[in-house]
Amino acid sequence: MWKYEQRLQYPVKINKTCPKTAQYIMSQYGGPDGEMAASMRYLSQRYTMPDKQVGGLLTDIGTEELAHMEIICAIVYQLTRNLTPEEAKTAGFDAYYIDHTAGIWPAAAAGIPFNACEFQSKGDAITDLAEDMAAEQKARSTYDNILRVVTDPEVRDPIKFLRAREVVHFQRFGEALEKTKDRLDAKNYYYYNPEFDKQFGKQI
Repeated sequence: MWKYEQRLQYPVKINKTCPKTAQYIMSQYGGPDGEMAASMRYLSQRYTMPDKQVGGLLTDIGTEELAHMEIICAIVYQLTRNLTPEEAKTAGFDAYYIDHTAGIWPAAAAGIPFNACEFQSKGDAITDLAEDMAAEQKARSTYDNILRVVTDPEVRDPIKFLRAREVVHFQRFGEALEKTKDRLDAKNYYYYNPEFDKQFGKQI
């Protein structure tokens, strides 16, 4: 069970409307490497993780990603509040405006809607943790790209915080992967498991 605190993990205070910037930031809500996919990935993978401590890590990080999703949505909202149709058109935000006005809706910066195919849960500890490490690096790269094109310090400040958390998550998943590999190798599971292979009629 979770206890919800009605405050953002990191404050967002943006005074200047900019729908074009909102379009960039929105990718970290519903894009291929965004916070929605991250939270669903980790909160799904935790059930089949053989190590309870690593499962707890997935729960912790998956929950934090929900908090990051809140931050992203707050940024997008503050960048588009009181948006006029003329401002949307001038900024190239008009196609989104037609479908959603200034509502918050998960999509990539290129306009592709969120799709659950953007994250994976294999039920294999090594596979899932390796994907998690790659996912955190892809999210970090996306934040890097945002920081390359966005100049407003009020937007950049929370983005820098989110980027730093991706680096920490990558490190935690790396530690978990090494621990899990050691545990599974000790049971003759990961590199070679004859009983498992026999089910498929072959030997490695």
